[in-house]
Amino acid sequence: MAGRLIYLIGPSGSGKDSLLEAARDSLLQRGGRIVRRVITRSAEATGEAAHGVSVGQFAAMREQGAFAMSWEANGLSYGIPSEIDQWLADGQDVLVNGSRGYLPEARKRYPDLLAVLLTVDQAVLRERLLERRRESLPEIEARLARNAAFTLDAGEDPSLVLLDNSGPIRQTVTQLFALIDRA
Repeated sequence: MAGRLIYLIGPSGSGKDSLLEAARDSLLQRGGRIVRRVITRSAEATGEAAHGVSVGQFAAMREQGAFAMSWEANGLSYGIPSEIDQWLADGQDVLVNGSRGYLPEARKRYPDLLAVLLTVDQAVLRERLLERRRESLPEIEARLARNAAFTLDAGEDPSLVLLDNSGPIRQTVTQLFALIDRA
């Protein structure tokens, strides 16, 4: 039996990286994998367990077929290594940190994927974004507005599962595995 792609999306600051890290050991124990993305920025600057490469390296990797999925967002290139296809074929569930914008393409390639939108209370999200100090206040407010609009639209998509990460991360991990088990 083939494994299932679990495609995690959510706004910057929602806690995707924290969730991936907190779920890693439990998913491995269940015979699954969490993918390490390839991103065109240094490993120190990614803020996640990603493999940072140059723009040229990324282009060469894409040309050589190194990615099962790849997209551009926020001035960067992101790639999901092609090894996931073998892992899925071997029956392993595979959890990836995806992109909201790339979701339609991901669904074309992996029609049975479980799309999970990590949500967070707007006040909690604002606080997390402010603590990171990566963006100005107007940029944060614009990001919050985009997130609110996307979450509202996503609530009308029955194929998208919402997962609230406003509370403790262990609670979110427990809820994630309940979603995976139900799907």
